[in-house]
Amino acid sequence: MKANRTQQREVIFQELSKVRTHPTADEVYEMAKRRIPNISLATVYRNLEWMASHNRIRRINISGTKKRYDADTRRHYHIRCRECGRVYDITASELDEAEKILQKLEGRNGIEDFEIEFKGVCSECKGNK
Repeated sequence: MKANRTQQREVIFQELSKVRTHPTADEVYEMAKRRIPNISLATVYRNLEWMASHNRIRRINISGTKKRYDADTRRHYHIRCRECGRVYDITASELDEAEKILQKLEGRNGIEDFEIEFKGVCSECKGNK
């Protein structure tokens, strides 16, 4: 069965939606090719970028790493493990202050959004020491 572009995009989205690990395009490709064996890496990249540009998914640009993708488009924050490089969601009420700052600055100086990157060592890596 040959999948069309819409089917490919939907499979990519479904696979991304199954995980909370914020995979790279290469990782999404590995997940998608289990369902569409003839899908190409270029197709995965193109569809991820299309979905990110249309706000269907979120592109995460963490410093010093490959782009990662997240099916959760709500505003939330991430922590990157400096040992293994994995990216995890964090939720903290203290970050409400960051939201208040954004609300004050929106529309001024062209600010539309912001990213906050937290770094640390994840529990898995801490357990390996």
